[in-house]
Amino acid sequence: MFDINNIIRTNIKNLKPYSSARDEFKGEASVYLDANENAFGSPLATQYNRYPDPMAYAVKTRLSEIKGVPAKNIFLGNGSDEAIDILFRSFCNPSVDNVIIVPPTYGMYEVSANINDVELKRVNLTADYQLNLEGIAEAIDKNTKLIFICSPNNPTGNSIHREDIETLLANFNGIVVIDEAYINFSRQKSFIQELTEYANLVVLQTLSKAWGLAALRVGMAFASEEIIEVFNKVKPPYNINEASQQLALGALQNTNQVNEWIKETLKERDQLVVNLKNLDFVLDIYPSDANFILVKTTAADAIYNLLVDKGIIIRNRNKVELCEGCLRITIGTPQENQTLIETLKSYKG
Repeated sequence: MFDINNIIRTNIKNLKPYSSARDEFKGEASVYLDANENAFGSPLATQYNRYPDPMAYAVKTRLSEIKGVPAKNIFLGNGSDEAIDILFRSFCNPSVDNVIIVPPTYGMYEVSANINDVELKRVNLTADYQLNLEGIAEAIDKNTKLIFICSPNNPTGNSIHREDIETLLANFNGIVVIDEAYINFSRQKSFIQELTEYANLVVLQTLSKAWGLAALRVGMAFASEEIIEVFNKVKPPYNINEASQQLALGALQNTNQVNEWIKETLKERDQLVVNLKNLDFVLDIYPSDANFILVKTTAADAIYNLLVDKGIIIRNRNKVELCEGCLRITIGTPQENQTLIETLKSYKG
């Protein structure tokens, strides 16, 4: 049975978080002389001289309406990477605890583990890029605090079988982190509706992909209220700046535009797959639930270099375990995709 008190670090449990001026006074006033801000304003058309809402409540409220999750179950971070780092700092004792990842997967899990001096256990995905449940069960020990699962997975693009994830959630006494950065492009439903079923579930999402706000660095974590309280305890006082909050709030009013872009992306993905299959150096194209595809080729390095020379940048995954010979291609605009195909046709392998 999952109990947050059994896995939270003692120093975090006892931590008294920093209390900012905006934490101590909530509401509206006519004169603010509490936070040592520049009272004269900003040298910009928009005024940024006041500290932002430390909890970004307006953005969370709008996300609550879109996602169907109470605002108290939402954490906003400086990209999903901040949420990943907080998970390590809150629940993993350095040089004692360990986490499990399932390669090939998103690289920041390993980077965060190394930064926080936490042992990383790798249980590779199967040949069809699904969970090796038996291997994960064997890797878990009394010091295993987190299991990271990216679904749809990066760099393979496929969704992980839902029933396998549910098996982990039901049987693991630590936290299962499901990274859904690409969920907007997927045929599978999000796990955020399962928060009331699993106390050990953390779901990560982002505004960087389908929402087109990568430059703003706004990531989301959805979890139980007690886990979100830990996130808010550990985060910096003003981790989401005012410009990002205001711009994100504006973007979140335009769901129709985003939905149209998603439809167009999926249409272009299907067409790109058809066009790539006609190239003789393409050996396989893996099923994708994301806004990218993983393509197995006869000469990944040479093809990548050709594209770079022509000013077209994709990701070479040839050196990633289980992705040998593979290139990861993000779905672009119709014109960008056509330029890619025409350039690839010039490859003489």
